[in-house]
Amino acid sequence: MAHTTGTVPAQRTSDPILTTFRVFAVLTVVTLLWQFVTAGEFIGPAGDESWEAPHATGAIVLHVVAGITTIAAFALWKLRGAALWPAVTALVVFVLSFVQAYFGMSSTMWIHVPGASILTIGAVAVAVAAFLPVARGR
Repeated sequence: MAHTTGTVPAQRTSDPILTTFRVFAVLTVVTLLWQFVTAGEFIGPAGDESWEAPHATGAIVLHVVAGITTIAAFALWKLRGAALWPAVTALVVFVLSFVQAYFGMSSTMWIHVPGASILTIGAVAVAVAAFLPVARGR
């Protein structure tokens, strides 16, 4: 014989896709901050080249976290009906991270430095969008 307690079953109050999107969008911005710090150390007046390897490692981390952000943003759009623009912007950031890596030599700093600004603006826009109601979808 089954007994009921009159309680309502627990309902999930968080969305794992939204949480993933938020976490990795913020990690993308944090990784870009790391990139600025490490670049400033080896390009700055002191020119400490020992920071070049951490900067290169940060670029790889940036590719990974921006890629996961993009996947999560598109999943939110497709599965939850969230806005499309954060996913498209995340994709642009992901692609630009590779463009940035390609132009990361000293002879192409005239492209690399402004590209970092564009990349950062896009990443911050995605991170902000992750916490707006448009990210939640239906």
